[in-house]
Amino acid sequence: MSDISVRLANDADRSVLERLWLLFRHDLSEFRGLLPNPDGTFRSERLQAAFDDTDWAPYMLMSGEHPVGLALVRGLAGHARVLNGFFVVRGARRSGIGMRAVQEVVAKHPGPWEVAFQDANVAAVRFWRRVAAEIAGDAWTEDRRPVPGRPDLPPDVWISFDVRA
Repeated sequence: MSDISVRLANDADRSVLERLWLLFRHDLSEFRGLLPNPDGTFRSERLQAAFDDTDWAPYMLMSGEHPVGLALVRGLAGHARVLNGFFVVRGARRSGIGMRAVQEVVAKHPGPWEVAFQDANVAAVRFWRRVAAEIAGDAWTEDRRPVPGRPDLPPDVWISFDVRA
């Protein structure tokens, strides 16, 4: 997939990102034991915030005219930016789009970055450690933090690194 682009999403993209969000949350449900809402959707407060809150930015990952993923960034005005949601559709995985997309997104917002994922998501563990090493060399850290309000869940893994302009 050589025709990959990452662009800031706008209101016209909202319905496409809502559908990608459902796929993303469905994938994550395996690791959190989450079930859909009665209407078949998953919680989407983070996606709504990405469009409605100036401290957030929603990105659409494209392959030509095809949407292949999303990236939600929060903390634009804070100390550290957080890649709060990142998803690539299964048909585009292992093509290099994920690495390229993360590099483009973080380059748009230089400074400290944090990314959370679950230990049980083995593919995510490998991917985010590879991303951190590619972007920051040896200058990244990893720690475990409790999931707020969810003592029943294992802690999230957080990777932190810095991106200079």
